[in-house]
Amino acid sequence: MAVMITEECINCDACAPECPVAAILGDDNEKNPHEGERFYVKPESCVECVGHADVPRCAAACPTEGSIVWDMPYTADCNEYFKEGHEAKTYAIREHKSKGLMLPEVKSQEFIGSIPLSVREAHANVMDSF
Repeated sequence: MAVMITEECINCDACAPECPVAAILGDDNEKNPHEGERFYVKPESCVECVGHADVPRCAAACPTEGSIVWDMPYTADCNEYFKEGHEAKTYAIREHKSKGLMLPEVKSQEFIGSIPLSVREAHANVMDSF
């Protein structure tokens, strides 16, 4: 994952239909760790729209500033970050029958490399980067 949806989310459903890889779960989805609260981006699926659009389409469609922010890239370098987040129930990373927990070390995702790690660590608003 490289984007995440914050508590600012108003559950308007503007983002989910824009996702080209169906990485966004509604607030009513039982696989969403924030069920009943806000939408959720599956980190093991999000590709930041690399190969699909110039900017993450979810953030471009979102009417609420600060609702969609950068997160760390879903790469092996950030494996512990996502593992700890999964254990803390921040993320609900999918478990594959034979591969186990689909952490970045199992399958990393594409991301926009020009976004500095400091911006990702600060969970800065995605659209402020464009």
